[in-house]
Amino acid sequence: MDVTSSPRGRNRRGQGERLREDIVAAALRLLDELADDQALSLRAVAREIGIAATSVYIHFADRDALVLAALERCHRDLLHAVDEAEAVSADPVVKLRARTLLLGRWAHQHPGLYKVLHESTLNRRNDMSFKEELSERTTIAVRRCMDAGLAPAGDAAVVSFDLRAAVHGTVSMRVNQPDHPWPPLEEQVDRFLIKLVGVPPESPGSGDQWNRGWR
Repeated sequence: MDVTSSPRGRNRRGQGERLREDIVAAALRLLDELADDQALSLRAVAREIGIAATSVYIHFADRDALVLAALERCHRDLLHAVDEAEAVSADPVVKLRARTLLLGRWAHQHPGLYKVLHESTLNRRNDMSFKEELSERTTIAVRRCMDAGLAPAGDAAVVSFDLRAAVHGTVSMRVNQPDHPWPPLEEQVDRFLIKLVGVPPESPGSGDQWNRGWR
């Protein structure tokens, strides 16, 4: 999955929606490079795709409006990628592990976007409730493990929160301290699933997928 697609050619007149998508894609590329929404300028976005700055203002009133639109698109792309990752197996534990690893690996590939999405002051200045869908889906994934008897019964929302807090913690540390000798993300995720969710080291019926499917 690549939420920072390459630049496209200039659009002809009348292709307003296509131009809007090009602007959002350019903003995503720059945000990933800058790792700071407040360092982004609408003029820089305009230069990125070869249009006049006034063309950006036609679609977005200000920088925050553009950044929010870019992050919402990024979030939609992540949801789609998570769906694909979970499709590797019918086993609930393998699904949970797949989605958790995908999100961690995405942050490693796009540290700038991760910082803007989760660590920027934009989270305090604007409504970012669209991010809740990923959280809710993690809760559903945890509940599937409980319902299948692959994890101890309990409050899936609480367990999901603990798991997400642990994953975001290690991801944030990896993003902000890239030179630290971190253990493999797969190993940490396995420990989180065992200790926080209570799944067994190997899910019954999953064969070798638990051990090697996402290495």
